[in-house]
Amino acid sequence: MSGRDGAPERPRRPDEDGQWFRPAYTRVSRVRGPLLEVRDADGVGWDEFADIRLGSGEATGETRHGLVLDTARDRVLVQVLEGTGGMRSDATRVAFSGTPLRVPVGTSWLGRVCDGLGAPLDGGPPVIGDADAPAAGVPLNPVHREPPAEPVLTGISAIDALATLARGQKLPIFSRAGLPHLELAAQIAAQASAGGEPFCVVFAAMGLTHADAAAVRDTLEDRSAAGDLVLLLNLADAPVIERILTPRIALTVAEHLAFEEGRHVLVVMGDMTAYCEALREVSAARGEIPARRAYPGYLYSDLASLYERCGRVRGRPGSVTLVPVLTMPGGDITHPVPDLTGYITEGQIVLSEDLHASGVYPPVDALESLSRLMRKAAGPARTRDDHLDVAAQVLAALARARRAHDLGELVGTGALSEPDRRYLEFERVYQEVLISQGTAESRPLEETLDRVWRALAVLPRRELTMLPSAMIDAYHAGEGR
Repeated sequence: MSGRDGAPERPRRPDEDGQWFRPAYTRVSRVRGPLLEVRDADGVGWDEFADIRLGSGEATGETRHGLVLDTARDRVLVQVLEGTGGMRSDATRVAFSGTPLRVPVGTSWLGRVCDGLGAPLDGGPPVIGDADAPAAGVPLNPVHREPPAEPVLTGISAIDALATLARGQKLPIFSRAGLPHLELAAQIAAQASAGGEPFCVVFAAMGLTHADAAAVRDTLEDRSAAGDLVLLLNLADAPVIERILTPRIALTVAEHLAFEEGRHVLVVMGDMTAYCEALREVSAARGEIPARRAYPGYLYSDLASLYERCGRVRGRPGSVTLVPVLTMPGGDITHPVPDLTGYITEGQIVLSEDLHASGVYPPVDALESLSRLMRKAAGPARTRDDHLDVAAQVLAALARARRAHDLGELVGTGALSEPDRRYLEFERVYQEVLISQGTAESRPLEETLDRVWRALAVLPRRELTMLPSAMIDAYHAGEGR
């Protein structure tokens, strides 16, 4: 059967083997940038996957892949994943699959290093799974969700002590250009654990330079060798459509490992700002009307379609915990990317330029950071009985220290009261003893909480108003009681 101008029509029933026949359209009318325009292709839908066969020049016989960005009557706009270099419109054939992109899933991903589309970078064979699943994912019925609970310990004192991450939670890291957010994300991925239960990490890096990608691989080498890491590296010079697919492929792999294999999976994704910029570029290619700061109007729903894929499912032992990392352009927390992320997620970890300038790593601003589900993940029978109380006391003391610091800038440190000077000393000890740690240093939770009490020991007992007397007697070693 043939359609207009000899182009084959899409079939209405499967062939003898039960497989849908995929016609190859030769009416490629234009190649521009990474886009391919196909004419006389009926019945093609958005996000449909395509195979592209080149028929001339040095690339004769090469097969590339694409995704449908737009359809208008008989015109189809295809984004070529590998780029359009060497492609001629009069010698290119495009076959549409009839379905969105699907990826193999299973434990064969563990220990592998791949690019943003899942092609191996470690010299191994292609990843083959026992099953496949749509990269776009399947919405999780809220009725089947279990509330996040129990901790995911990162080995980072600033997070474990004051903004504990719960299994099934989505907790973003907000950063600025020049801050060590990538180092922190890689350290979390290298050190995180779920208290001895089956655990693995899926790390999806987007828009990295080659140097940053090499640094991430070095940091995560041990975890990868142990066979409990999936590493997807999307480089800055890769096509933008790959950057859009990378987090979706990562989450699809993580969902299977969690809900079918019974593992607790931590998914670290960054930089989400690079992802959103790629989404804006693709939206412009589609000719869509831009919204705030030229981002597409559906930016919120697109981010939600990623972030809401994490969680716990009733009756299933595994969980998917999400830590997206994003940079705030110009340090503006009201920028659309951090602003919309904040509406969807359950708190944030904020990195501070002032702490970084003081040589503190990781430069986590405890007063700007928050884990809304910390009470579900910390406390008696989960971490330690004093955890929640000392975390609240530390935050209260830091707030008082900040006020004392501001007052000292007005009247001079020498004019401050004795309690105010004690709080300034507490802030110094807090930064040196509790927050500062090495980029390869993993601290057990017991050590982290002991360090909290060492910092609080600077304060007189009468200032510890948020702690029960029995707890102070058991842990506090300060003077001036």
